[in-house]
Amino acid sequence: MKTRRQKKIQELISKEVIRTQEELAQRLLEEGFNVTQATISRDIKEMGLIKITNAGDEYRYALPGEVSLVSYQERLKRMWKDVVVSFDYSENIIAIKTIPGNAQALALLLDNSGWQEVIGTVAGDDTIFLLIKPKESVEIVWQRLGELG
Repeated sequence: MKTRRQKKIQELISKEVIRTQEELAQRLLEEGFNVTQATISRDIKEMGLIKITNAGDEYRYALPGEVSLVSYQERLKRMWKDVVVSFDYSENIIAIKTIPGNAQALALLLDNSGWQEVIGTVAGDDTIFLLIKPKESVEIVWQRLGELG
């Protein structure tokens, strides 16, 4: 049942604009799947669904493969402007302070930025550490971060 339901979710997300969990639950009900909000939430997490913007800044669910590098960069730039409080570095580690509760989401975008110099991130509630390699590349990453906002 779970596999069939998740295949149906994948099909719906690919063919239709689904903006909310409620819309997804309604569409699944119309397709013969009686689901709860908790089930939808688990499926979204397990499937790695993300929200992307449509024209007009409307958000919709998308499959991870649908998101281009450009889309990630746009999301990174927008989130950076909205949540970053400050950033600094020491040696080959850049520390980024965010509004509480936003570090992990921003770290995910940084992980998927395609920046070869960033070999990993560690995120807590309001702090992210970027590990940079080689150490000399800190300036390059620092400049990119500065250009985000």
